[in-house]
Amino acid sequence: MPIPQGGLPSTRGLLRDEVYARLCDAIVDGTFRPGEQLRDNEIAHWLGVSRTPVREALLRLARIGLVISTPGKSTLVADIEPQTVRDAQEVVTALHELAVRTAIPFIRPGDIETMRRANRRFEAALAAGDADAAIRADDDLHGVAVAVTANLAICSVLEQYVPVLRRAERLRFSSLSGRRSVTWHERLISAMEVGDADAAAAASTAAWSTLARLIDLERAIDHANGATDAGRPTR
Repeated sequence: MPIPQGGLPSTRGLLRDEVYARLCDAIVDGTFRPGEQLRDNEIAHWLGVSRTPVREALLRLARIGLVISTPGKSTLVADIEPQTVRDAQEVVTALHELAVRTAIPFIRPGDIETMRRANRRFEAALAAGDADAAIRADDDLHGVAVAVTANLAICSVLEQYVPVLRRAERLRFSSLSGRRSVTWHERLISAMEVGDADAAAAASTAAWSTLARLIDLERAIDHANGATDAGRPTR
């Protein structure tokens, strides 16, 4: 088709997405901590952009629970709320199960090898205590099935809610739900290699559900600490 006349295409959408990605990464990796106030003018200066894409990015982050915005007042980095994390975990788990089932007929030996290498990197990162490397490897491993499906709806929703889980893992759960996940990864890879969709889906679900168990443990610890504090005499 002929190229439309009337000027260059706008890069506003690309800029907006880049600002969102940078802010999301900064919250997930702990650059911006829970309770910290985010001022759009300061962020705009930091990123070298106008305030408009920053405001749009903050609104998107508010929709997935990473920030809390009060119109006309302030925007704060949200605390890690167990229910918010659990909600995200349920959605992410279901979509990864769907991705695995959809990918099975199209998976190739090279995809399986990519997953095996990612799991080895994941295990090594856990042994080294490198949270960032472990998260990257985990994303690479699970991302194979998602890429094979080429389902844009799955990709879009996962982009929104996986950061909620990664932030919880990185900032609150020192174990990264990790050691058990190595085994579930191995089962997932083996099942996908032989085309066993049910076993692969079960392994994927189990791997993502480890975080839910950690949430429950965290709740129990918080409840116990609250009960202990309530029983202490005041001075």
